[in-house]
Amino acid sequence: MRAPKQGLINRRFFLKAAGAGFLASLAPEAAMAALSADAVFATAFVDRDERYGIAVLSERGEILHRLDLPNRGHDVTFDPVTRRSVAFARRPGTFAVVFDHTGRGEPVTIASAAGRHFFGHGVFSPDGRLLYATENDFDAAAGMIGIYDATDGFSRIGEFPTHGMDPHELLLMPDGKTLAIANGGIETHPDFGRAKLKIATMQPSLVFIDRETGDLFEKHKLPSALHKLSIRHMAIDNAGSVWFGCQYEGPALDQPPLVGTARPGEELNLVDMPPDVLAGFRNYIGSVAANGDSGTVAVSSPQGNQMAVIETSTRKIVARRDMTEVCGLAPDGADYLATTGEGRVVCPASDDDRTLPEYVWDNHILRIG
Repeated sequence: MRAPKQGLINRRFFLKAAGAGFLASLAPEAAMAALSADAVFATAFVDRDERYGIAVLSERGEILHRLDLPNRGHDVTFDPVTRRSVAFARRPGTFAVVFDHTGRGEPVTIASAAGRHFFGHGVFSPDGRLLYATENDFDAAAGMIGIYDATDGFSRIGEFPTHGMDPHELLLMPDGKTLAIANGGIETHPDFGRAKLKIATMQPSLVFIDRETGDLFEKHKLPSALHKLSIRHMAIDNAGSVWFGCQYEGPALDQPPLVGTARPGEELNLVDMPPDVLAGFRNYIGSVAANGDSGTVAVSSPQGNQMAVIETSTRKIVARRDMTEVCGLAPDGADYLATTGEGRVVCPASDDDRTLPEYVWDNHILRIG
């Protein structure tokens, strides 16, 4: 018997709360500050008063403005054509919010369709006309990609399956046509909150799908002995390889590989790491980011309080940093801007780190300007 339903947000309440918060936050002076910054980043947060929102940060870690959310957000995606961003609710949230960090337009709230919730990630088409979001058809235990028309108020115009369960991050490949989707492989249902179900039979995969037709190009699985290795986050390097990070649901004393690469037409390729570095991740990769300027990929673990930088050409660790609850990563110059659960913003552009102790930064940060 299922437990009483919980976790789903009342859509009517959300639309009212989110809309008011965003409109109040996009003051003209904040928009001017965003426009004058050399680089602008966005990340979800919860503050010490348990208020949720999105913060827009400068490259020096200064808060340019903050936008209220009614519940916890997760990742942000950005459309360079219209310069709009979308913040997605953390699983099993039912909202996504479109905003313009320069204040040129009113925010738009997207409510998930009946029988669906968001998984925290999305991506725009190259022309900015369509938004794709990872979603859960929770009664069928099937991953879906929801399609939204950005030219028509982000109305939902269709969906297609991810050919797996628990889709998390998705990326647009360099060809502009193919979506890479990480199917985490774990069954969940909002009736059970964030509980992970049926771990013994989980089946993660990484798929390449035609975004225009929904046709499956390729489906890649890990070896059966690694079926508890949930593929969750990804980044694409200069050569077009998809780097993915995993979270292990098996015994804590196991040390499976946690990072790998994928390319269409090739098998998954896991990355060997020195045992001390691998152990330092505590079987959990929370974020993956690629830096084209330095030819590197960075991975982070808030559970292990560690981030590492990998040279993509050699697949070798070239830097390792200890940071309490580090997770958010974004390329900045030849290095990475990093955020932590202690409110710390580690900025390559500044000589000093900035710590805002009233903020807990969520898992991801993205450059949006």
